[in-house]
Amino acid sequence: MPGSPEEMKLVSNAMSNAIRRKIMTLLKDSSMSREDMSKAIGHPMLDYHLQLLQQAGLTEIMGEKLELTDFGRNMLEPRNKKPVEPKKDLLGTKPIEVVEIRQFLPCIADNSKYRIIARMEPPLEGAVKLLEPLYPRARYSENLGVLIIQKGSIIITVYSTGNVTMTMISDTDEAEEILNDLMKSINDAIRKGIKASSSGEKVRVDHNEIYKYLPGTNCHICGEQSCYSFAIRLMAKETTLDRCTPLLEQKYTVNLEHLKVLMEYL
Repeated sequence: MPGSPEEMKLVSNAMSNAIRRKIMTLLKDSSMSREDMSKAIGHPMLDYHLQLLQQAGLTEIMGEKLELTDFGRNMLEPRNKKPVEPKKDLLGTKPIEVVEIRQFLPCIADNSKYRIIARMEPPLEGAVKLLEPLYPRARYSENLGVLIIQKGSIIITVYSTGNVTMTMISDTDEAEEILNDLMKSINDAIRKGIKASSSGEKVRVDHNEIYKYLPGTNCHICGEQSCYSFAIRLMAKETTLDRCTPLLEQKYTVNLEHLKVLMEYL
């Protein structure tokens, strides 16, 4: 799931083309081989279109097969689709295993880091929401049906379908360590039968924490006297992040990703 402006531009560009949308539609129901896709599309630039779709995180290549990612599937499906029904408890939820790391690609926010797509089975489905209290920096998105976890600069997204995406990863060793820790904490919760709790510890965000991720230029573009006063207005939900146009610059991409996560906790 993209979070930076650069990632969203990739997605918009990938989906703006009729050929690429057709490729995604063909993959919606089942995976296809490159040869079968070539026959169905009959386009001389198929490899180019597949590369753009993969870079945007909409499709993936599994051996000889082309597949639609969870994110790609969400982009195709109607907005009014009924979300996964959350469970009331973890009763009947089976322990999970990390079965594979599907993709290991450069992170757009920082090309010295990586973003990955991994797979956990069996899928957690409606139990994903119940896991929110396990992590101090976690937020369940009702709109997307995913659990977003922040661990330092790393953002982890757990899908009900079993996929896990992570950004700002240093290497495969770090990815495997985080995935194993995630698997252990989830399986411990399943074993203990932890229930959802509205009183679980949440991140306490104040304007000082928001301020440290702002550009600090005091440029007045947002209409405020300073970045500090802008942080106070953000905290009070009296303004929005998009008013700070310098945050759209490449050098502030990571800052913007942090701020988007922090805003989820307000």
